[in-house]
Amino acid sequence: MREATEIDGRYAGALRRLKAGPGLDVSAADLVDAAADTKALQQAAGKYADDDRIPHGKSPKENADWWNGLSQEQRDEYATLYPASVGALDGLPSSVRDDANRTVFAETRAQIQTDLNKPAPNQYVPNPNGSYPAAVLSPEYKQWQKDQERLKEQLAGSDSIQARFDATGEGGLPEAYLLGYDKEGIGRAIIANGNPDTADHTAVYVPGTKTNLKAFDEDISRMTDMWRETQALSPGSNVSTITWFGYEAPQSVATDATQKDYAYNGSPKLLQFMDGLETAQGGPDKSHTTIIGHSYGSTVVGDASNKGDLAADDIVAVGSPGMLTGRAEDLDVGADHVWSAAATSDVVPAGGKLAGLGGYTWGVETWNGVPYHAGYVQTVPSDELFGAHRMDVDTSGHTSYWERDSESLSNQAKVVIGEYDKVNEDD
Repeated sequence: MREATEIDGRYAGALRRLKAGPGLDVSAADLVDAAADTKALQQAAGKYADDDRIPHGKSPKENADWWNGLSQEQRDEYATLYPASVGALDGLPSSVRDDANRTVFAETRAQIQTDLNKPAPNQYVPNPNGSYPAAVLSPEYKQWQKDQERLKEQLAGSDSIQARFDATGEGGLPEAYLLGYDKEGIGRAIIANGNPDTADHTAVYVPGTKTNLKAFDEDISRMTDMWRETQALSPGSNVSTITWFGYEAPQSVATDATQKDYAYNGSPKLLQFMDGLETAQGGPDKSHTTIIGHSYGSTVVGDASNKGDLAADDIVAVGSPGMLTGRAEDLDVGADHVWSAAATSDVVPAGGKLAGLGGYTWGVETWNGVPYHAGYVQTVPSDELFGAHRMDVDTSGHTSYWERDSESLSNQAKVVIGEYDKVNEDD
């Protein structure tokens, strides 16, 4: 009784402040106020629900074991008080992560909008040097301008995510699941079309250079189009397609994209996510999983496969500059489950070789089956010597592989749903 009374007393004051305005609409001010109230609840919770008890930095299995060991009341408490921490835990059910991350997303988006609406400080102040001009821009105004630009970029990223939420149901598009979200820096977001925990087929798309949250629409659309294509090929099939932007992507083609460190730093995060996906699904045999790496994203995928047991059945490398290995057989899904797509007008594979993002192997290089060079050579997935299934491509350039009604998209979708014999390959 004493403990129950203590808990009631600790929570009561904070709970009384969790009151939205009248009516059904929840304003940005309400959400910002709710975020502040949550901090009060965290302090009130004390020893009964502490963020330190959440398994930060643990394996997906350890995360799942912790979650499964909680009562429903404890789960609700942790998800309410620490949504960012719960939403980031690989291995937890996707519905749990989605609920937690949507709370963070809504409150963050409201705070961004609130900060954008703040009035500008005084633009000019007297020139401290006492010389011409008599007035200069104030330091506060200069900082306000920088903040406004950053906030507008963050709002653009959150708007693209909200647009996907709003599109649910259009043309049968399934519910979206927000499996990760962070507005800081270039941002992070992981969005699934359909619940991957119950999917028969799962596709995880890893984007490449220049990916950031302020221009995230296209990366989201690529996997919504992929989902629609799987339904066109196999109506009613239970498929989840995921855009995984969970790493620091290179932002410069000329400098960043030539470096391997972005792959080295990103691949452990990808391995963790894929392990968590498999854990939430119930094991490696519960879903046929395809991982699709575009551009530098394929380099991240390659390094992940080189480093550990990548929880995937098939790998698709699209417009790949290299996978840090010389042969498809080196990837842990086996050569027969490695697929490549590269348009003849896509210059990235050649550029990747110049940057050294491929891998080296002894062999004979061929073009359309005709040998032209032998020795210790560098290969990328679109090279015949690499040994991947080279899929037909009917699109041009580096960014058009997901055009609707294209063979480029259709071939990828056939791999996703496991219809390998229907994939059109280069002779």
